[in-house]
Order: sequence, then structure tokens, then C-alpha cells
Amino acid sequence: MDNNYFDIDSLDRNNNYVPDNGPEKKQDSHKGMFISGIIVGMASALLIICVVYLGTRVGQLITARESGISNSISGMDSAVDDSVVEKLQTLEATIKNYFYLHEVTDEELQNGIYKGMLEALDDPYSEYYTAEELDALLTDTEGIYYGIGAYVSIDEETTLPKISGVIEGTPAEEAQLRPNDIIYEVDGTSTYGLSLTEVVSLIKGEENTEVILTIIREGESDYLSVPVTRRRVETPTVSYEMLDDGMAYIEITEFDDVTVDQFADALATVKGSGMRGLILDLRANPGGSLTSVVEIARMILPEGMIVYTEDKNGVRNEYTCDGSKELEVPLVVLVDMNSASAAEILAGAIQDYGIGTLVGTTTFGKGIVQQVIPFEDGSAIKLTISSYFTPNGRNIHGTGIEPDVVCEFDSEAYYYSDNPVDNQLEKAKEVLAGLME
Repeated sequence: MDNNYFDIDSLDRNNNYVPDNGPEKKQDSHKGMFISGIIVGMASALLIICVVYLGTRVGQLITARESGISNSISGMDSAVDDSVVEKLQTLEATIKNYFYLHEVTDEELQNGIYKGMLEALDDPYSEYYTAEELDALLTDTEGIYYGIGAYVSIDEETTLPKISGVIEGTPAEEAQLRPNDIIYEVDGTSTYGLSLTEVVSLIKGEENTEVILTIIREGESDYLSVPVTRRRVETPTVSYEMLDDGMAYIEITEFDDVTVDQFADALATVKGSGMRGLILDLRANPGGSLTSVVEIARMILPEGMIVYTEDKNGVRNEYTCDGSKELEVPLVVLVDMNSASAAEILAGAIQDYGIGTLVGTTTFGKGIVQQVIPFEDGSAIKLTISSYFTPNGRNIHGTGIEPDVVCEFDSEAYYYSDNPVDNQLEKAKEVLAGLME
């Protein structure tokens, strides 16, 4: 299968997810209970981007020409006919004659047309990017940006953005932001109805400037106003350590291009340190590059299918593993409701082959793949192009992956204790100890 497919978003219930941000570290990540019933009167609200994304991350881009797409639509049925052009011109004239609040440029109106066409798909993962937005997206994939150091995705129940992960040592951690904090406003601007890209652009800004997030947090009776100072943020994607009794711990916070080498180094290090069992932490991992997760899967899975995709024409593309590097020690995988997309591909394959035990809560449930298609003017669109299936043929879109051992996160024991305890990690240790006997 070629590299034109990208598991973008993510969590996006990130969902999709052009992130603000980056992964969170193990002691400050993945934590928190699902926030519900927060916004009253939004039952009919339009669902916007749900991931976390990106996960959105872009690996390799293809050109419109390479996709067999022509700039011309001659010979095709088109929604854009003479009557549509005439109406657009009438709308433009009406706006320019009567709109009061501020001047609107031709470029802004044009971008509005393009974005509106993608919104008509009613797909929370398909989106139009201006040239500037695409540049920002590509900058994110380099692992360095100016922001607060938190993943941002969309909460499915409220359709508002939420913090889905916090990077260790960043402004977000210092401001005590938590996973599942709902972002109600950014610098006084309501986030209701905004796309994830728009929310992220509000949060990012010049280095050493301040952004104020109005937060809704479970257990708090009122909004929280949280000032955060932006600064340069680097986003490591893999961390590891040796625990007691030969247990190794590796956390993958997202699947970027750099993640493959980082995971390979981590795995080699813990093997050399006497690893007898492995805990792989995928909590709050919003996904990322499909190519990257496949390369990592090839370091631990037996011979066979890793994942396959099917597009609208029934064309099937397969990713396989030769089994030459199959993991030879007991494995436990930590997952939660913010484990999405590429993270679910890895967790699903591990579960299907029965080579590891999943511990935690049901995953996000993103079983579709997006592709970024750039155009000659520097803009691009991201489209949902296929569904993916685990080795046993499961499509987990909208349902997620059920863990083998259910363990709800205890936020009281972690956030409100003098000696914070990650009860899910403790359960993973318990399960792994049993497998190692």
C-alpha cells in the first residue's frame, strides 16, 4: 500500500485534530473522566471536528495531478453551474453593499466559499485549508511550534473543544490544565461552532504572549479562567522507563514521522535493560500517520495482516508484517476514551492476535482514514477516503475497542491526593505481573 493514506485525527472524536499541541506525558496525560451534561440547550448543535488529532499530522502529500484530479470539471456533472455563479455574485454584491461590522476582502469571501463546500459534506474530518493553514499544519509535524503544549480535540457530546492531553514541562502543565477540560472561550471568543483548526489558531500565537482560556471542568461549579503564556514547545512522542521486577513502560503519545525511530530506540533500550514484560501506554494518543503506526506494529506483531483499508470503490489496500521482530515478552496495552485512530489500529491488531491484554476503557472509535490533497495555489483539502479494518475484519468506527480488562480512571486518587496514584497504570502492572508468572 502506498504512503498517500494518512490516519489524521484524531482523537479527533479527536478526533480530527489538527492539534494545538502535542502529546502528554504519562503522569499528566490520559487522565480524567468523560465530561457530560455540561452545555444545556445544544442537543441540536451541529457536530464539528471530533478528534483529536491530528490527530492531525501530515506525512507525505500527494498532488491533485497525482490523484488523477484535474483542475477542470468539463465533462462532469457539476454543482457549480451558471446559476450558482450568478447567485454567488449577487450574494457578494449584497454583502459589500450592506454588511456593517467590518470590511470583507475578496480573499475572505473566496475562502468562505471553499470552506462551505467542504462543510456541505457533513463530515467532521473533511476540511479546506488555506495556504497559510496548510503551512501551519506542516510546521506542526516538525514537532516544534509556539503554543501552550496541549492536545486539543472536539468533545462529541458538547461539540466544544477540549484538552485531550498535556505535554510535560509546558505552559499547559504549569497552568494545571487537565485532559477533558472543555474550552468554552479563548480570549473571550466563544468556541461554539468553530472548527478545530480555528480554535487551535486562536490558542497559538507569538512567543511570550498570554492567552486566557475559559474552562469548564468536571466537579467545578463555575467556569475557570486560566491564563497561559505561549512559548516554544517541542513535542516528544515516546517516553520510557524500567519499572520493578523487569517490567518496562513505553508511552507513545502520537504517531509522527519521528515516532518510529523514537520507539525503536526505546524498545532497544528496555530490552537491553532486562525487560521481562512490557506496558505500552496509548492513553490520550490521538493517532497520526498511518505509515508510522504500521512501522511500529512491525516491531512487535507476528506475521500477518496489520490493517487494511477499503475505499468507496471497494479497492482494498493492505499493510502486513513479516513477523521477524515479534515481541517475545508478555504485553499489556493501556487505552482510554482518547486513544484514537492510529492508536486504535495498533491496539486492535494486538488484541486480534491475542499477543497482549488491553487495560483501561473503551477507545475513541475512529475507523476512517483521511488524505490531504494540496493544490497548485498552496491550499489543500483533507478528505475522508476510506475505512480501515483490524486483522480480524473489525471496523471500530463509532464504537471503539473494548478493553480486555476494564479499569476506569480514578481522578480523585490522582488529582486530589498528596500522593497521586495512576490506578490504571497500577492495574496494568498487576495484569502484567500475572502474565509474567
